[in-house]
Amino acid sequence: MLSRDRSVACASCHDLAAGGDDGQVRSYGVDGRLGSINAPTVFNAALNPVQFWDGRAPSLEAQVNGPIHHPAEMDSDWDTVVSRLTQDAEYQRTFAEVYPDGVTAENVASAIAEFERTLITPNSPFDRFLRGEHGAITAPARRGWSLFREIGCASCHQGRNVGGNMFQVFGVLGDYFAERGDIQPADLGRYNVTGRDRDRHVFRVPSLRNVALTAPYFHDGRTSSLAAAVAIMGKYQLGRELEAEDVGDLVAFLNSLTGVLPSAAGSSGESP
Repeated sequence: MLSRDRSVACASCHDLAAGGDDGQVRSYGVDGRLGSINAPTVFNAALNPVQFWDGRAPSLEAQVNGPIHHPAEMDSDWDTVVSRLTQDAEYQRTFAEVYPDGVTAENVASAIAEFERTLITPNSPFDRFLRGEHGAITAPARRGWSLFREIGCASCHQGRNVGGNMFQVFGVLGDYFAERGDIQPADLGRYNVTGRDRDRHVFRVPSLRNVALTAPYFHDGRTSSLAAAVAIMGKYQLGRELEAEDVGDLVAFLNSLTGVLPSAAGSSGESP
């Protein structure tokens, strides 16, 4: 319903049965067009104060506009979307039940955003551990939790979503992009929003909830290995070459952040 040729749905890039993303380095949109950045998970997005890697959307409702209009995603427009939904009797009926003015662009964005607000994944082993269930996580995970705080990971990955609530430059203590090479516009991060030099390579810190389900990692999808991602973060964000045992403990902790998926995750769905 949303994309120009009806071939791309929200679930195409945010599969609720696959961690809330698509498992691709970059996503494909209409006509097989390749996007420029790794799709973030939709799970717990409602807990983030801003949306997208560069934080350009201040709300879930505002976020909906992005993929609908993006030429490499849905390549559509609100007139087309509203027209299609208005011609569908079931959508007409259900929208009228909730919204007095029926199908409008604002109401479509509202409906999608309200659905996203249900995609919370509570009661992870780590959540249970914090509530006093000591055995909910393994000994390596407990060591990883201690290390996570000691070496500074929690400076950025904190709060109820274990991240998602602040911005940080990718490459605090090492030049990630100079060493990786092949700089692309998406690598500029928040600079693309603000135009300020200080925002070059600055990104919204991702939530670590369900991170074991959301490979590949980083905005560029550089690695599908959680252990490799941890080592990269240690090198470029903390200035540390982490020992293999420490990486293993940190991965064990990160695995404990996988929560209970919402009932909607039982099916990837076709719409919106």
